[in-house]
Amino acid sequence: MTTAFRYTKPQPPKAATGRVAEVYEQLSRDFGIDEPVTFVVLSSAPELLTATWALMRESLIAGPGGRTGKEIAAFGVSQANQCPFCVTAHTVLLHATGDHALAERLARGERPENKEHARVLEWGKGTRVPSPASKPYPFPREHAPGYLGTALSFHFINRIVSALLTEQMLPGNAERFRAVRSLAGRTLSRTVRRPARPGDALALLDRADPGEAPAWAGDTAVGPAYAALLKAAMTGADLLDADDQALVLETMWHWDGRHPGLALEGIPDRRERPGARLALLAALAPYRITDEDVAAWRRPEHTDHCLVHLVAYGAFTAVDRIESALSRSTART
Repeated sequence: MTTAFRYTKPQPPKAATGRVAEVYEQLSRDFGIDEPVTFVVLSSAPELLTATWALMRESLIAGPGGRTGKEIAAFGVSQANQCPFCVTAHTVLLHATGDHALAERLARGERPENKEHARVLEWGKGTRVPSPASKPYPFPREHAPGYLGTALSFHFINRIVSALLTEQMLPGNAERFRAVRSLAGRTLSRTVRRPARPGDALALLDRADPGEAPAWAGDTAVGPAYAALLKAAMTGADLLDADDQALVLETMWHWDGRHPGLALEGIPDRRERPGARLALLAALAPYRITDEDVAAWRRPEHTDHCLVHLVAYGAFTAVDRIESALSRSTART
């Protein structure tokens, strides 16, 4: 399993104890996968692992709205972020919902035949661009906590995956075959179609006040989960000095959702500001992080815990920028 990881060497899940073991147990029950590398890669930072799982579970799995629609939204988010690992994962999960034809249409790059599904896909793609323009939701307003929480959780997860994992979801890139995608989905179908009780992941979170939940989450469990991830991710700012923090925040304030060009305009040189560079790459183009970028920043005192936190901080500055725009749009809808 270690071949999936770039730059870190997570502890084997079977050796996990305490809160991490509890997260894996809930993951297995409610997500249907015993050792998903998308979460194992966060295990050196248990507070990040727990909050990331909580937000995904309480929005995608147990939150308001149908699973198929939220998987389509997550697929669109992953496409917009150029995360092939997550695009394939959501194709498999759509197979698990029983929507096999839809899953393969999306895998071929085609629009869904169903107009509502097509609108959800475009909405998911469009969330990468932090525009406050008010547009009608392609889903009932009461489902907004589930859809917005799903989109934001995958804006974070996409960046973690692209930065810290390889692009292959299965050995030998077997996921490129339709039969493999369909079979993988069928093995998860019972879990995906089973109702999940909202709020169960909140018991795993730190008992300390995570902060104020966003208004768009209403009184759902999505709100506390989002607040917990914000709190956990933003602690990574402490790995940067004040000048680097200011550079990251100023750059993200002006970000318009576009992917950086080949010259990585606006991203500092690794020889001068390696920490700020890693954080900004994690936010804007995590798939562009190289061995040289990590080596330029890493020192003997920088553990896997530190690297995961720095990448998570950068990733969440993008999520926060997107969430701010979505919040303004929600207020106008």
